[in-house]
Amino acid sequence: MKKVLIPLTNHATLGTTDQANGTYAPELTHVVDVLNAAGVDFELASIQGGEVPVYGTDMEGDDINEKVLADAAFQAQLAKTTAVSDVNIDEFDAIFYPGGFGLLSDLAENQDFGALAAKHYEQGGTIAAVCHGPACLLPITLSTGEKLLSTVAVTAFTREEEIDYNTINDIPFLLEESLARNAAEYRKVQPWGEFVIEDKRVITGQNPTSAHAVGQALVAQLNG
Repeated sequence: MKKVLIPLTNHATLGTTDQANGTYAPELTHVVDVLNAAGVDFELASIQGGEVPVYGTDMEGDDINEKVLADAAFQAQLAKTTAVSDVNIDEFDAIFYPGGFGLLSDLAENQDFGALAAKHYEQGGTIAAVCHGPACLLPITLSTGEKLLSTVAVTAFTREEEIDYNTINDIPFLLEESLARNAAEYRKVQPWGEFVIEDKRVITGQNPTSAHAVGQALVAQLNG
């Protein structure tokens, strides 16, 4: 059975504000739903391990989000994520980074997950991310010394979407700018439209609307 590592943030607020945050549930649950349907296993992890903060758990009319969050086994994983120090990256066929603002304060600069992801990619693994998740590509440095980002085209949450969401003044850094400066290419479509880029073995989606399509692209790559 194929298996996906899903690193989640331990940071519970939006930047240095007191606004509750963490991982944005629908970006996690919609991909997990696709993985479940395809018979792909997954493991939730975080830098510190243990329980992780999640928001967006009460989205009205999002039946998939509701269904996945209601699953007892899934809740058990959220309550007890695997610490990065305990992750054996050789057990996984792919890595998926869901979004949420929390990760801008920890995973976006975490060298431990960065090193695991670099090893994974160089061994032929796939890396997927959605919305703010592509920030987790920033610390991935390949054995050649070059950044993984410098070799691929990506998308992610845009400046316009930050403005629409009223977070532009509270985020630790503007993801679009960081990716535009570091990636081989950064592309986007109109705010809130579904958009996914697949370049080599890196899959990125622009926003929450793109989560399901990222999951589908990930499963397609896993199935060869």
